[in-house]
Amino acid sequence: MSSAPRSGGSRKAKGKKGPQKGTGGHGRRALEGKGPTPKAEDRVYHKAYRNKQLAERAAAKRPASPRRQRSSTADETVSGRNPVVEALRAGIPAKALHVATRIEVDDRVKEALRQCAEQGIPVMENTKPELDRMSGEAIHQGLVLQIPPYDYADALDLARTTLEKDAAGHLRTRPLLIALDGITDPRNLGAIIRSGSAFGADGVIVPSRRSVGVTATAWRTSAGAAARVPVAQAGNLNTTLAELHRMGYFVLGLDGGGDVGLPGLELATEPLVLVVGAEGKGLSRLVREHCQQIVSIPIDSSMESLNASMAVGVSLYEISVQRSGGRNASAQDAS
Repeated sequence: MSSAPRSGGSRKAKGKKGPQKGTGGHGRRALEGKGPTPKAEDRVYHKAYRNKQLAERAAAKRPASPRRQRSSTADETVSGRNPVVEALRAGIPAKALHVATRIEVDDRVKEALRQCAEQGIPVMENTKPELDRMSGEAIHQGLVLQIPPYDYADALDLARTTLEKDAAGHLRTRPLLIALDGITDPRNLGAIIRSGSAFGADGVIVPSRRSVGVTATAWRTSAGAAARVPVAQAGNLNTTLAELHRMGYFVLGLDGGGDVGLPGLELATEPLVLVVGAEGKGLSRLVREHCQQIVSIPIDSSMESLNASMAVGVSLYEISVQRSGGRNASAQDAS
């Protein structure tokens, strides 16, 4: 007599031995899902993936280096549509203009491209990630102007060459150099270069350390004068000033507490080095010791002061007036 299997029991299949696979685990993969969503730059159909590939190709073309650091020998960049146009109008010796692919062209972009065509500046098309890398944190708006590092003259060579030109009669006025002590604002340097160009200065001397250099901002502020007035570097400003005095220059320091007033400056017709310090700090102690005279500019109020570029401009104008008067007086005596 046969009996039906008990409810809830299990039957062992005939001919199969060992453990059998049950239903447990059949849906495990479905429950686990497909994992986290990939990043946009890792999805081949996404725009970010293409930008990443282009950036990697551009990086592969550049020479490999363990670390890329901005230094005094690195190229400068001007970023943004208005700054780029202003820099090109000022005559900055640019290396190349980098333009974003598929840039939205407006009047400023057209002006930048026209200036580059007239000045023979190469125009290169780059991706947005590449322009982001070049400009750092600056907003580039699709335009980045690459500027090579400034080629500084040697301070003593510049001073010596200027004296030789004066002895040969190739200068309209006596040698005149401007030296900066502790000035770090590139706009001050640019304005000083511009004043020097206006009043016949033969060059500007800056210390090689802890001092402003000829940056893109200085170029723009000079309004193109940096292409006419050479800027030289001095390894040690105090040593350089002492050597310049031995060459035959008179070193004059500009300071509010000077012992000589600017009007009627007796040394105006001699070879001069005009030294100016930072606003507030003024001339350093050692620089003052290397000056033959400390000259002050008379102002109406003791509460007011002039910034470095304005003080240099006023002083250069007065020296120019004195030199013009000296030439006229000499001509009258000769007649």
